[in-house]
Amino acid sequence: MIRQIIKSTIIVVAALYCGIAGAHGKVSMKDDTCTRRLDDSSMVHLSAYQHQHESNDEYCTEIPREGDTLLVIDLADQALRDIPMDIRIVRGTSAVDDETVAYMLPNYHPDGVMRVETNLDKGLYTVLITGEAIPPVRYEYPLRVQMINYAYIFRAAIGSLAILLLFTLLSYKLMKSQQVQNWWASRHLR
Repeated sequence: MIRQIIKSTIIVVAALYCGIAGAHGKVSMKDDTCTRRLDDSSMVHLSAYQHQHESNDEYCTEIPREGDTLLVIDLADQALRDIPMDIRIVRGTSAVDDETVAYMLPNYHPDGVMRVETNLDKGLYTVLITGEAIPPVRYEYPLRVQMINYAYIFRAAIGSLAILLLFTLLSYKLMKSQQVQNWWASRHLR
């Protein structure tokens, strides 16, 4: 019975631990959370850099600090390179009601790379990428600058908490089992 409990615990812990792992790097562009798609072929990818803080770090929608931020949009679809594309960064979540903090006029990008640098303060922003096509193409990225993402923290902690609760429950059940109590009693009789 004890071996069965230990074996079950190991299987459950391994299954829960596999679900916790996740990463931005070394995933295909189709699976990358920084990629936006309109259809099977029309994709863009956002990368954000803050060279004054961490020269090699790349961010997406969670930017850890305020300051000068370089946004690089890769136009993965060749058709997007052949139409005028613009970038608008607004403070908040609405392009209509909120303040525009940076704007790059519509232009062709034959190399497939759009770059805009701006100074971002703490808060919420939206990056709007628009292409002048018929129908118009539009991609949107929410940005969080120097803000705590409680949902992410909760998702990261829930696996560990579940493992801890499971381990506590199994330990309690194990300590209450007749075999462990008999073993414990035999150790104390000596």
